[in-house]
Amino acid sequence: MTTHPTTATPRVLISGGGIAGNAVALQLSRAGIRPTVIERAPAPRPGGQAVDLRGPSRTVAERMGLMPGIRRHQLDERGMVHVDTAGREVVRMPADLFGGNGAVAEIEITRGDLNQVLLDAVAAAADDRDNPGVDYRYGEWIRDLRELDHCVQVDFASGATGEFDLVIGADGLHSVTRRLAFGPEEQFSTYLGAYMSYFTMPTPAGIEPHWMTMYSMPGGIVAGLRPDADPATSKALITVRTALDPALRRDRAAQQELIRKSLTGGGWMTGTILDAMGRAEDFYFDELARITMPGWTTGRVALVGDAGYCGSPLSGQGTAMALVGAYVLAGEIARTPHDPSAALVRYTETLRPFVDTAQQLPPGGVKGMAPRTRIGIRAAHASVRLMTSRVMQPLMTRMLSETDNYSLPEYPAAQPAPQ
Repeated sequence: MTTHPTTATPRVLISGGGIAGNAVALQLSRAGIRPTVIERAPAPRPGGQAVDLRGPSRTVAERMGLMPGIRRHQLDERGMVHVDTAGREVVRMPADLFGGNGAVAEIEITRGDLNQVLLDAVAAAADDRDNPGVDYRYGEWIRDLRELDHCVQVDFASGATGEFDLVIGADGLHSVTRRLAFGPEEQFSTYLGAYMSYFTMPTPAGIEPHWMTMYSMPGGIVAGLRPDADPATSKALITVRTALDPALRRDRAAQQELIRKSLTGGGWMTGTILDAMGRAEDFYFDELARITMPGWTTGRVALVGDAGYCGSPLSGQGTAMALVGAYVLAGEIARTPHDPSAALVRYTETLRPFVDTAQQLPPGGVKGMAPRTRIGIRAAHASVRLMTSRVMQPLMTRMLSETDNYSLPEYPAAQPAPQ
């Protein structure tokens, strides 16, 4: 549907109060636009898996003035070590390998802490007399939307309704906004062949501090422990290769049963991980999937982050795409706030080269990450040793730094106010 220029400050609704949604909200408020952010959860979600900043996303964080807060919450994670069933080291990959663009990046922070850094920045920006702030509504989500010629009418779960000039879906892999505005998830989602789970647990004795420890089992199963902000706890990580099973969605008992069957008797610390799983308060489980779309905008609706271009954890670029996408989307809206249609066209054109590169999966995909046989596991370890050799390091560094070549635009109107 064709949109038309407006004369008033645009009314913007952002569905999703995670990293992408809050980054868009922060930049819009700095540009004098007061967005409304709705989040299904009753409050900001703490903790979560570690995410990283690398390449253009680090530049975005610097331009947005987020780095001091990020540094305060940065994890002391020094790299990744692969072990065998007895816990003996097989291969080690320091974080500074490949120019800091390896599996563990130079800057790692929990998802919840990065989100809190953004929320703190939103609150600080609101102290500027020219900043209109952000209208947050927790425990709320979109029930339905209808695009009209002059606005998008939105029905909320609470029973409230509203009219907006722009609706931005920042509501993740299973985006409701995408389903309502673009079509069923199945049109855009590709299952990559595995499920992933993580949760917080007490750090077991014998785990090397500050290092992410990974263990591969036959059957396409990988278990790991990752350093947390508190040294007394770690994040358990489990990946299980299996056929897609829609019945697993939202069935926590079935999800945990799959993990139990996969890890029981598997060696290393799998028993300790299983003992902790039942007591975990932040148990997370979802499919490894990739979202690819021909376009991220339709009329007055735009998608940002995983909702529009999820690369899956395999890409290692999820947070990068969320931050860079949010920065570009907000910057283009701020450039022409009275012509949202033109802003959304520029958003797609500007971001597409970055996303096309960032969404690329490593060679072998899930099969390479989680081999099914012992021979495959040994071959995968040998491949890692080769990649970390002096001969291959320069080539791997170039391959893993391809997104660094992206020409990130600047949006002066959306910079933080000088202190």
